[in-house]
Amino acid sequence: MNQFESNNQELLNLLSQWENKLLALPDEIIREHRNSQNRNIKQIVGHMIDSASNNTHRTVHLQYQKSPLQFPNYASHGNNDRWIAIQNYEEEDWGNMILLWKYANLHFVHVVRNVDASRLENQWQADTDKLISLREGIVDYFRHFKLHLGEIEELIKKK
Repeated sequence: MNQFESNNQELLNLLSQWENKLLALPDEIIREHRNSQNRNIKQIVGHMIDSASNNTHRTVHLQYQKSPLQFPNYASHGNNDRWIAIQNYEEEDWGNMILLWKYANLHFVHVVRNVDASRLENQWQADTDKLISLREGIVDYFRHFKLHLGEIEELIKKK
């Protein structure tokens, strides 16, 4: 059994639980309630889409390129906010965003299920002084995913 399978199952369960919950949110909640980073729910979901995409690409690259991998860190130095702004998630169709969020994460689970275990210690140069192994990156993705669902939950409850 894949060592990440319990995380994979948890992610699949969360996708199932949250898809309709997100789709049912009224426009004023997804646009107006903001977290400590001044992001609304649409922007958080957009960031989660970017995260799924970037982590999928990094996971693939880490299995065939020289270690440590030189791959852009889209989340450092405020770049994740640039990604959100450039893609203008604020104006993206909400239903399409949720489908992309769901399917990008379903694909990430598929990729993780097919990781070459002999490559798990390959490293990514996340910053000038920070190396992250493929194993650590996969584990951290699940933590990061749940962190953002927690932020969304708080914003839903916010009055």
